[in-house]
Amino acid sequence: MTTNSSVFCIGELLIDFFCTDVDVNLIEGKHFEKQAGGAPANVCAAIVKLGGKAQFSGKVGSDPFGYFLKQTLEKCHVDTSLLLFDQAHPTTQAFVSLKADGERDFIFNRGADAFVTEDELDKESIMKNQILHFGSATALLNEPFRSTYIGLMRDAKGRGKFLSFDPNYRSSLWRGRVDDFKDWSKQGMSIADFVKVSEEELRILSELDDVKEGITALHRMGVKVLAVTLGAEGTMISNGQKCEMVPSIKVTSVDSTGAGDAFVGATLYQLSIFENPTLVLEDFDELKKVISYSNIVGALVCTKVGAISALPTEDEVKGLINENRKKFIYL
Repeated sequence: MTTNSSVFCIGELLIDFFCTDVDVNLIEGKHFEKQAGGAPANVCAAIVKLGGKAQFSGKVGSDPFGYFLKQTLEKCHVDTSLLLFDQAHPTTQAFVSLKADGERDFIFNRGADAFVTEDELDKESIMKNQILHFGSATALLNEPFRSTYIGLMRDAKGRGKFLSFDPNYRSSLWRGRVDDFKDWSKQGMSIADFVKVSEEELRILSELDDVKEGITALHRMGVKVLAVTLGAEGTMISNGQKCEMVPSIKVTSVDSTGAGDAFVGATLYQLSIFENPTLVLEDFDELKKVISYSNIVGALVCTKVGAISALPTEDEVKGLINENRKKFIYL
């Protein structure tokens, strides 16, 4: 039986200031463009743009940036009724420039998103959602949000909800604290029903270079269903018994920003159509179809600049599939 339930996402919603000057660091950069940022917000936008429903919760400052972010999500038709406004802390900001060597120069000014407490959450409204996604890059960094975040995962699991987790490692945020990242991520992974990691995250969390060996190690840590995104190659999917590469499509990549979030959003959108998403994960053939579709969405994002602005619609994805039906062996 199919349905169309809403997906709940919690985490950071922030302002990204992108330097529009070419090949410079932040010392030399003079011109910046503000954009909405935050992995869970990107996931919400991806779900809605594909035709699903999504609800976001997190905290922004009670300032112009916070209201800009609220308006941005609402323009995407994301439910912001659980968005929190902090009177004491400003909206979190990140400044980013792309240097000549291709590396990003990055400064992160943490603000309101770090201060979500458990008593601020409207749990009864949250638990009306069947699927809850925990994919914040910053949630596990500090208290009080860290305990709030893990506590909500445990509570939702106890109520029989379907949980998705993406550790969203950022080296600039966890510098000198990689062991902390591993410890807290392992807690999240062991609670979740579905876990998505990048190849870098798999290597860090498993301490192994071989992808399949790393996957086995994460299953031993309690991971149930794991998707390892491998860029242009596709995604390695595993349920502990079966492990298979689901290929992606060839595109000319312009900007990979937000591709991982789009992949997660596409996966959760598809799962939200079913009354019981857990049953989909138990059917490996059905799971491969889900991941194949998500690979296409992630690849399409790479063909445009931006994160939310680059997200494809359901019609765009279906059009590409119909034009290249023979290439998508699982769809």
